[in-house]
This record gives sequence, structure tokens and C-alpha cells, in this order.
Amino acid sequence: MRTESDYLGSMNIPDEALYGIHSLRAKENFPDTTPFQLEWYKAMGVVKHACYLTYKEFVKAFRNDPEVSGKDFAIVDDEIIESLINAAVEVSDGMHFEQFIVPAIQGGAGTSINMNINEIITNVALVKLGHKSGSYSFIDPIEQANIYQSTNDVVPSALKVATLQLLTTLEEAINNLRFKVEDQEKKHRGSLRVGYTQMQAAVPSSWGQLFSTYSEALSRDWWRVSKCFERIKVVNLGGGAIGTGIGTPRFFIMEVVSQLHKLTSLPITRSENLNDTTSNLDSFVEIHATLKAHAVNLEKMASDLRLMASDIAANQLSIPKRQVGSSIMPGKVNPVIAEYVISVSHKVYSNDQLISGLCGQGVLDLNAYIPLIGHALLDSLKLLISANNTLMLNMIQGIEIDSQKTNEQLFRNPSISTALLPFIGFNNAATLANEMKLKGLNIFEANEKLKLMDDAKLREIVKPENLLKLGFSLKEI
Repeated sequence: MRTESDYLGSMNIPDEALYGIHSLRAKENFPDTTPFQLEWYKAMGVVKHACYLTYKEFVKAFRNDPEVSGKDFAIVDDEIIESLINAAVEVSDGMHFEQFIVPAIQGGAGTSINMNINEIITNVALVKLGHKSGSYSFIDPIEQANIYQSTNDVVPSALKVATLQLLTTLEEAINNLRFKVEDQEKKHRGSLRVGYTQMQAAVPSSWGQLFSTYSEALSRDWWRVSKCFERIKVVNLGGGAIGTGIGTPRFFIMEVVSQLHKLTSLPITRSENLNDTTSNLDSFVEIHATLKAHAVNLEKMASDLRLMASDIAANQLSIPKRQVGSSIMPGKVNPVIAEYVISVSHKVYSNDQLISGLCGQGVLDLNAYIPLIGHALLDSLKLLISANNTLMLNMIQGIEIDSQKTNEQLFRNPSISTALLPFIGFNNAATLANEMKLKGLNIFEANEKLKLMDDAKLREIVKPENLLKLGFSLKEI
């Protein structure tokens, strides 16, 4: 064991641990078992990398400026900065994640996140230089690893990096799902079905039209997600504790976001009002509202498909059988993909309420709850990515529809009488519908009995291409 100290006292740390006293205090203070998001961890490594590269440029500029180079100004050794850079790269690659012991739910506005990363980077750098972990007289987690940084600009900037990366993945996942939905739309464009309102048969429609509603909704989702990049790209990196940049070289403030942009190739920009970006987190509320809207559309689609594939709805379409559905009922197969998507959607709704509430809990110059806000945001993004992927792979592309069967069902459903309103009027159409319902007849059999219109004319009206026209013209009467 090694002993580490801060101004609160001392603690024993395992010799080989890459975390230190600040991380261990947090672990003891916050007895949560929810793991921190790996994506955020990796993004912290990228942000630290950008900070160290900017520091190198700052030192270079300092040394090359004859007006200031002779001043008594403390400079971190080049060897130390290089070792910190190498350690930060390893964190950005996801290495040493097991050494991140701070849980997702915590107090302190993310200070524990920042310090756990600082300690990991410091100790990795120490080991690379031939020292033991905890030898902070050579490299200190605050003095060097946190040089010109604050929890309050590093942690939210890393969160935005992770968010932008996941938004890119979500955008692609939505499009992939949309393409498969469009395939179903094209495949079944002329396949007739009964349209339903309030779970009651309403009017003739087609499977293609139904899938087109899902495709349009996903198109809107894709468009809204693409707009999220503009809302979340502004970072406060370089702003320090509250955005004033106190204690930070102006050179560093002006250059660090550019370095981060180069490292990530993301559309990241420095805020024009660093105090605002530090204090107000409404951009997270805004983009999560977009995620919630997408979750609503996914739930609607999954619920519809689950219903139509159910025994209750007489299996109007079939969805892929993914796993055995019961340990006691032989042969039972459940709509597990739809149930997963619905579950994901409701988790996103609950995250939305949490994010809205905690973003409103910011006080004056800072929001102390960014750890849980960020965790919920990344949670929603990853859940929605998974929901889109499993819908696409395990459900949508495997849907089968028996067009002949659904056509026959439509012709036996009284709702098809709605198509005759312009030709025989509401009352006659109602008489025809009641005859179909009471006698179990299809529309042709019922019309032959009632003689309400010419059979050839009726068959022309109910052709798919005519049923699916948008409205009617007087020439058709």
C-alpha cells in the first residue's frame, strides 16, 4: 500500500492503483454502483490531450517571445508534458477504464470525474517515466495533469464530445432503419389492408401507406437529430471555473478548442460567452427533447407492428421469431423486439424528465448536477442507437405480409363500403355494410343480394389502384 494525502488527511492506496486519494474519497462518499459511461471517459482523454497539446504550443510561444521569455515563469518540463500526452491518448482509447472508480451518480459537479482522470493520467505518465504510481513529487495530478484546466470546463466539454460522437452514430442508425422501412413500403405499395381508427375498422388503405407513415416519421427524426449538432457543438473549454478564464493564459483560451476540433474532427466551436455556456445547460434539454420525439416515433411503430402481428389481430402480418417465449407454454413466441423498443422509449422519457429537472437546478454560475445529466443523456443516446439497430436487423427487414389474405380480409370487412360513398351515398353504403356484417358476406356477395350498383362498376372501384387514389374526381362518378 502507498499513502496519499490531501488537506483533509491521508488514505492508503493499493501500490499498483492508477487512481489516488481523490478518487477513493469519491468512491466512499458516493455508494452508487452505476458505472460511469465509457464514452465520456474516452472523451475526457481527448479533451486532456487537447489541453496538453495547447500547453506545448503556449510554452513554445513563450520561449520564442523575447519580451517575456526571460521572465520568472514556471514551465512544466517537456518530458512531463509528452508523457501526459501519451497517457491521455491511452485514456482516449479506453485503456485503464477499470481504474476509473467514481460512479455515475455523484456530488461535486464532476470534480471527482476530473480528478479520477487526472490521477490515472498522472500515474500512467509516472510509470512511463520509470517512477512508481503515487510519486507526485515528479508529476502532480493537479499541478501538471490539470494545468490550465477546471472541472467546470473540461467535464462538460468532454460530455459534448461524447454526445456529438453518439449523435453521429444515432443519425446513421436512424437512416439504416428508415431504408429498411422504405423497402417494406415499396414492396407492399399496392397491398391492400383495412385502415383502423380507435382500434376499429375504418377505411381501405394499403400496407405501403402504413409503412410510409413510419418512413416519414423517421425522416423527421433524422432531420431533427442532424440539427442537434448545431445546438451542442459550443463548448466552454478554456473558460476555467465559471467562464471568466481567470488563472488561464489568453493564448490557451483562444487555442485549446481549435486543438480539440483537430483531434476529433467534430464541429466543435468555442463559446462566445463562456460564462453562459458554463452556467446554462438548456442545450442538453433541447437536444434530449429531440431524442424523446424519436423515442415516441419508435414506440408508435413498434406498438403498431406488435399489435398487427398478435393473435388478437389475427396475425395480419408476421414478424421474425427471435426466441422461445415461455418456460411453461409450448410453442409460444413473444414480440420481444417490439417490447424492447417500447421499454427503451419509456426509459428515454424518464431520462428526459430527469434532465429537464436537473438542468433547471443550476444555481448562479454553475450546475452541480452535470454528472447525472450527462449520464442520462448518453444513456438515452446509446439506448436509441440499440433500438434502431435491433428494429432494423431483427424485425423490420424480416416482416412478411400475405397480400392475398389481407386483400380478402378487406373485401369482407364492412369498412370497405366507405369507398362507395360518392357512388351510392352514406345510407346505402351503411345498408351494404350491415348486410356484410350480419351475414358474413364479402362486398361483392352483399351487393349481388342488395343490387345497389353494377357489379362491374363495383369491381372497378375496389381495384387497388383506385382505392388508393388521393380522393376522387367527378369524372369517376
